Amino acid sequence: MKSTAPTSPVNTASKGTYAFVSLGCPKNLVDSERMLGLFNLDGYQLVGDPDGADFVVVNTCGFIEQARQESYSVIREMLDLKKSGGTQGVIVSGCLAERQKEALLDEMPEIDQLVGVFGREEITRVADRLVGQLQEQRTVFQPSPIQAFSDRNRLRITPAHFAYLKVSEGCDRLCTFCAIPKMRGKHVSKPHEEIVKETRELASDGVRELIVVAQDTPYYGLDLYGKPRLAELLQDLEQVDGIEWIRLMYFYPMYVSDELIQTIAESEKIVPYLDMPLQHINDEMLRRMARRVTRAETEQLLQKLRGDIPGLVMRTTLITGFPGETDVQFDELLDFAREQQFERLGVFTYSVEPDTPAASLPDHLPEEVKEDRRSRLMEVQQENAFRWNAQQVGRQVDVLIDSAVEDQQNAWVGRWYADAPDIDAAVYITGENLVVGSFVRCEIVDYQNYDLIAVATAPER
Repeated sequence: MKSTAPTSPVNTASKGTYAFVSLGCPKNLVDSERMLGLFNLDGYQLVGDPDGADFVVVNTCGFIEQARQESYSVIREMLDLKKSGGTQGVIVSGCLAERQKEALLDEMPEIDQLVGVFGREEITRVADRLVGQLQEQRTVFQPSPIQAFSDRNRLRITPAHFAYLKVSEGCDRLCTFCAIPKMRGKHVSKPHEEIVKETRELASDGVRELIVVAQDTPYYGLDLYGKPRLAELLQDLEQVDGIEWIRLMYFYPMYVSDELIQTIAESEKIVPYLDMPLQHINDEMLRRMARRVTRAETEQLLQKLRGDIPGLVMRTTLITGFPGETDVQFDELLDFAREQQFERLGVFTYSVEPDTPAASLPDHLPEEVKEDRRSRLMEVQQENAFRWNAQQVGRQVDVLIDSAVEDQQNAWVGRWYADAPDIDAAVYITGENLVVGSFVRCEIVDYQNYDLIAVATAPER
């Protein structure tokens, strides 16, 4: 859960105060930052504590059951605050609102306003109605746009030195387990020129690491230009002064072209890190998931990526306990994880998503089987990760300083190119007078579980 506090000057002639809670993935975070920017431009004042704010906005996630339960918990917490007089109203936005629509009001009638994913540009008008005590309309649900919204003029809630750049919205994949197309609509790309302008805006705001996200990043541009154009976009983003790292997330295995691989391999700013959610490796499971790739194609792509991009760190996610997964098919997944030795890997148990094709598949597995398989897969990954960490000891690497260690002198937390914020590990650094947001040359001297231990060896830059 991300709760925001003021990060930029606000209009002194405030229309009212509000608190904001952002839940879910980086794509949702960009939506949160855009809504915060709209509030700021319209004269609303952001406060850090919901207790005492005129209203609270909860931007929800509705992706899987665990995320939905977190969203419900935060909404109930804010409604309890409203009931006790701590705030006048609660606005619920984002994926859970889009997915549940008016059913959410039936379940929680105390919610004052619902704003769907594509209603985010109306957020200040919704707030105006709430503050003005106008109840003639309690919901804003817009159809998915033909072209992706602009995300410029954001009020960012990430640290100043890194930001997420959303290059497209929605998804044309119809994976049987996933409800994202129902919530986020079909794939729509931002215009190339708009993305470059947004990147320059972020760089001028102090961003040094740009994290490129989408539901299906390599698919970027197909709807606008008739072919994927991510390689050309990345080549232009690399020219933006101030940006030093470009990190690529959410790579579906299709449309990863030779040109794109070459662009990554030859870049001075694109870090050799790829997040590519694979979900499974058994061909029958991939077919039931409607992934549209085979094991052979996946392994061929992984081999090419490893061979062509020096020092590549691969992150993936896998699902255990998908309907019909047999012991033999799971063992194949275990062997695959051992063979590939992914540097970064997350494992989810299959979550039944209402209104998805997988929900009606036969042979759903007990939760204890899903959890046991997840634990066994994570044991394999732990061995892989610890072995890889041991191999890094003695290396000289550049680390981006994210924060100081609280209550410790000359101790810092950072990341090197192998770690994306919030989802991967960290590098703990010893060094004098380091500055958050700077790059520091370090020697890796040890590791502790998934994290690395390092000592600063050169001045920061």
